[in-house]
Amino acid sequence: MSIDSAPLPAPGRPVAHVIADDAEALAVARDLAAEFAVEAAERDAKRRLPGPELDRLSASGLLAITVPREYGGAEVGARTIAEVFRLLAAADPNIAQIPQSHIVYVNVLLQQGTAEQRKFFFGEVLAGRRFGNAQSETGTKHVQDYRTRLVPSANGDFVLRGTKQYSTGALFADWIPVLARHQDDTLHVAYVPRDAPGLTVIDDWAGMGQRTTASGTVRLDDVPVPASRVVPHHLTFTGPQLHGALAQLLHAAIDVGIAGGALEEAAEFVRTKARPWFESGLANAADDPLIIQRVGELAVKVRAAEALLDAAGRAIDAARADLTDTSAGAASIAVATAKAYVDPVAVELGNAIFELGGTRSSLEELNLNRYWRNARTHTLHDPARWKIQHIGRYVLNGQLPPRHGLL
Repeated sequence: MSIDSAPLPAPGRPVAHVIADDAEALAVARDLAAEFAVEAAERDAKRRLPGPELDRLSASGLLAITVPREYGGAEVGARTIAEVFRLLAAADPNIAQIPQSHIVYVNVLLQQGTAEQRKFFFGEVLAGRRFGNAQSETGTKHVQDYRTRLVPSANGDFVLRGTKQYSTGALFADWIPVLARHQDDTLHVAYVPRDAPGLTVIDDWAGMGQRTTASGTVRLDDVPVPASRVVPHHLTFTGPQLHGALAQLLHAAIDVGIAGGALEEAAEFVRTKARPWFESGLANAADDPLIIQRVGELAVKVRAAEALLDAAGRAIDAARADLTDTSAGAASIAVATAKAYVDPVAVELGNAIFELGGTRSSLEELNLNRYWRNARTHTLHDPARWKIQHIGRYVLNGQLPPRHGLL
């Protein structure tokens, strides 16, 4: 994309860089992760929302790496996307979770958007503008019981009515994709500007972990939506699809990143601060054979999680090249396998910091509990036990997983 044809940057932000390929995406992610890691503990402890960091993320071009090449993007593979999110999550899982929905709703446009919708919104993404999330609702029968309504207007457009919770990224967004039911009960996504009349974003997230994701409430009080900003999401699930697999891959990548970050923090603490147990007769905790054994066991689990994540990314890439019910199902099962494995591993690693570090590691000023809090909170997104069920049915009976978008 030439500078002359590039879309204008969001007000108050620098021009977004356009990443060329997978290798550059990974290099940029490594640099940003190193930068974000420096004050991650302090941001968490003080609940300082990462606005400047997200502006850096936008400017880096990482938010546009899934835009197709024909629209000026890098169109990177799923393996690369997963590794980008793993790197960011190892540094700060709060920052990694915020753009998860962004990538998902870029993919919604890729699947069901019109040519004009893609041209406009992919231009927005290349300019560094961010998509948020107004998806989940509370007080309903289950997670896919959406009460928010897309009500037709006399002029052929719509208004949105409803309330959303756990709206990660909405506070920082330029556009907020809203999941809503049409009058015929079909599921659509309405792309609404953050400053639309009748739309209110409330920073009321009070979870013990992922504190700075600002996953609060979005209120929609007769929010006007042009028909040109509405995408028929329900059509995604009428045939083979990778929507759910991609979304879950990103969640798995965040959990793998948390586990890896916790292992690195635990090892550093043992090397520099932990004391050996007196019965070992050793001068350094890092020489204690029992600690060495435990660190080795944990390292094996983290490396296994990383390998499963990479395999899941490869399965999605393979399915994209030849999308069928069989290939889509295999991709979903590969992602489910990675997530079912890593979720308990991430929680275990968050706890192991204290097991290895001793009493000193529990000091509040160190804020080492953030790994456990973040892992425990983020892994509540969807239950691994249901993934195990689908994996078992697939392996035992060849039953393909359902197309509900959460697998």
